[in-house]
Amino acid sequence: MTIRVVVADDHELVRSGFALILDTQPDITVVAEAGDGAQAVEAVRAHAPDIALLDIHMPVMDGIQAARKICAETDTRVVILTVFNQDEYVYQALHAGASGFLLKDVRRDDLVHAVRVVMAGESLLAPVVTRKLIDDLVRRNARPPIEVPGMDALTGRERETLALLGQGLSNPEIAAALVVSEHTVKTHVSNVLTKLGLRDRIQAVICAYESGLIQPGRWRR
Repeated sequence: MTIRVVVADDHELVRSGFALILDTQPDITVVAEAGDGAQAVEAVRAHAPDIALLDIHMPVMDGIQAARKICAETDTRVVILTVFNQDEYVYQALHAGASGFLLKDVRRDDLVHAVRVVMAGESLLAPVVTRKLIDDLVRRNARPPIEVPGMDALTGRERETLALLGQGLSNPEIAAALVVSEHTVKTHVSNVLTKLGLRDRIQAVICAYESGLIQPGRWRR
């Protein structure tokens, strides 16, 4: 199956460079390029791609606004590309529904890998971004917990699964912690995402912290 991609960046050389890298892959095709966030939203509406690569700082509509619209209106998954790694951009982008956040100095192989990983339904963050996200979530956790719609619908096992997701555990690690099969864990994860209206595991991490299910200092690499 070919992965269809839209690339949006207001710098033509950067945009064309990313598009060229992806188009050389046998399983990836760039169906459209866009020079601003509004064009990116229209391109996604017109072409229904699997993945949208969005720069954060674009004219007319920035990448976060575009991501919010794309994630709300379509099934297209968003990967944010930027030279910035400040906490507020990471948090805003992921809350907008982005499934990945990479810095623009990413190696070509890592860019291609990111597209394939996100296409497979996983989340992807650069290591430096992951650290900043967790640090930011810990700081935010000092505030009163946020009431998350659907949390009451989770079973006891599903709440345990969410807590372990929040600690950054993989499916095999969660299976070992709960003494269940990986197939059972996949079912629990799917139920958690569905009941809470979450797009992926990254949003599950955010939810686990914001709801107060995970306390500062409990996250482990």
